Amino acid sequence: MKKELVIGIDAGTESVRVGIYDLHGNQVGFGVTGYQTYYPHPGWAEQDPNEWWSALVSSMKKAMKQSGSTKDEVIGLSLDTTCATIVPCKNDGTPLRRALLWMDIRSHEEAQFISSTRHEVLKYNGYGKVSPEWMVCKALWLKRNEPQNYKNAEKLMDFSDWYTYMLTGRYTGSISTTTYRWHYNQEEGGVPKHFYESVGLGDIFEKLPEDICSLGEHIGGLTKDAAEELGLRTGTPVAQGGVDSLNGIIGLGITQPGKLALLTGSSHNLYTLTTKSIHSKEILGAFPDAVVPGLGLVEAGQSSTGSTIKWFRTNFCKDLEITATNKNLNIYDLLNQEAINIPPGSEGLIVLDYWQGNRSPHVDPNVRGLISGLSLKHGRAHIYRAIMEAISYGTDHNIRNFRKNGIDVTEVYAAGGATNSELFLQIHADVSNISINVPEDNQVACLGSAILASVAGGAYKNIEEAAANMVRFKQEKIEPSKENHEKYQLYAEQYRKAYPQFHNWMWENTKVNQDQSVFKKNF
Repeated sequence: MKKELVIGIDAGTESVRVGIYDLHGNQVGFGVTGYQTYYPHPGWAEQDPNEWWSALVSSMKKAMKQSGSTKDEVIGLSLDTTCATIVPCKNDGTPLRRALLWMDIRSHEEAQFISSTRHEVLKYNGYGKVSPEWMVCKALWLKRNEPQNYKNAEKLMDFSDWYTYMLTGRYTGSISTTTYRWHYNQEEGGVPKHFYESVGLGDIFEKLPEDICSLGEHIGGLTKDAAEELGLRTGTPVAQGGVDSLNGIIGLGITQPGKLALLTGSSHNLYTLTTKSIHSKEILGAFPDAVVPGLGLVEAGQSSTGSTIKWFRTNFCKDLEITATNKNLNIYDLLNQEAINIPPGSEGLIVLDYWQGNRSPHVDPNVRGLISGLSLKHGRAHIYRAIMEAISYGTDHNIRNFRKNGIDVTEVYAAGGATNSELFLQIHADVSNISINVPEDNQVACLGSAILASVAGGAYKNIEEAAANMVRFKQEKIEPSKENHEKYQLYAEQYRKAYPQFHNWMWENTKVNQDQSVFKKNF
């Protein structure tokens, strides 16, 4: 009996990963290939789409070889990429310049201008500042600063649109990317033309895709050229994909309200689905139909979580690095062994996890990290645990804001780097008094894309059915300790009180540091 397999492509900031799965969600092959990010100026970040394609070809061949599968066994593929990574190109996909990566913030002046319009569509930004990462800011920057490239661009493609075109020869937009970062709302007429016109982009519409497709929609088959390069069968069904993190939600099996996706890495991203059209200063969204038709997506995030823990390890754990290397151990396991016996609250330490500012709920890039309550009793293990607790307080603060806005959250479904630390997850569970589920396959974006492929390939009728059959979790949930939850409440409250009390002082301190940097540079 012939196997039926699906392929999930996950193109992130540093690499493209290809996972091959059977229809029960078992990974049978995997390949990863990196590509370069270019930084021409501070705040700029660019990537070469040609490198994206060569990396995809490489990863596909690695995954197919590892799986031992044949191209005839593949019934579909889909993809996810970074979002608001913009490619100005010709109709045939030829790039006119390197792509502006999602993290590129050169369009900060355009973002300030767009924010000043106070247009109604800014409700998706929490009625606050528009991020220069978003598509409209980048498009306006191109028009103002590279007018010839903007004029010559027959298409402005998001990363996922470009991949889709290269695979199928069809130019589509994903409901995921357009709703999430383009201010698109199909219930209110699609692209908000009045908004784009009001900021000087009235000529952009012919550059944007006319066909906005739902996740999992069969949009075409692999072209002969693409199939030959990838080692797949011509005509293999391709499903509309979208945003990496949102496909990760699907890879966690979240297709209904009430479940919180916690995607962890250098930062924390929190997502949940809702039936309500909610717009609040404390959260982003609700983005209609961004994941599942008929449901809105709400979002919150913490800018530096895993990156702060890595900072601590790099700067204060040189002895443990040597021990871990000599004993072939994981340094984080050694740190957890030191911290596990420290009581909840780290004996009076309160940390503000603002090393890179605060993303949610304060949307404040000018605050910085703070450690309060230090005494001569405290050591490395206290500070390490206090940082984990601070991150957990921040997650809890966002969960509280979801609930305050009428969005019920009953369980957490976590993926990413934090799931490698049972202690870290336990602290999250204890602080928020909530159960945490961990998937068997931590490559949730790849799996989410494979789920979409299974729908386009005809194996399942919709995303919900596919996810129910392909997503599995470890048997043991992380359950909260009632005793520890009660102990944490005072500390979590102190954490929430700190921003209103200290942010003005932090702003002054940040400005002083900036002024000193300018002084040293000039003199």
